[in-house]
Amino acid sequence: MPVTLPRLMTDMAPPADDPPRTRRGKWKAKFGYAVRGVKRGVRGHSSFSVHIFAAAAVVAGAVVLQCDWVEWCLLLGAVGFVVVAELFNSSVEALFHGQDDPVKARTYHALDIAAGAVLVASFFAAVIGLIVFGRRIWMCFNS
Repeated sequence: MPVTLPRLMTDMAPPADDPPRTRRGKWKAKFGYAVRGVKRGVRGHSSFSVHIFAAAAVVAGAVVLQCDWVEWCLLLGAVGFVVVAELFNSSVEALFHGQDDPVKARTYHALDIAAGAVLVASFFAAVIGLIVFGRRIWMCFNS
């Protein structure tokens, strides 16, 4: 009896909503694929709502405390870092859930590592926020 190997992702037909990809796509098409990837990464993940709420709170706090451009760069960089980590986590989850059970049993640690990356990114973003906002609040009360 012949052994059947799992099909590679390249052998699988794309979902119905995917336009056909060309070998050398135009920039517009490449940006379209990237935007679609962000939509797919955000859709259906409840943790993104928490991150978006936190990002809105950071922007509101920066406006209220009148942060300068360096502080804005630090805060927006931290927010972006967390969102990128969450997108990578979503991609690992999508790959994991597309595998069969024997492969999942060997690779479930990847989910924990990806979630840990989001936790570390969120921790350092919170530290940056505490430093920037703490300094601004301290300046408000001691001026």
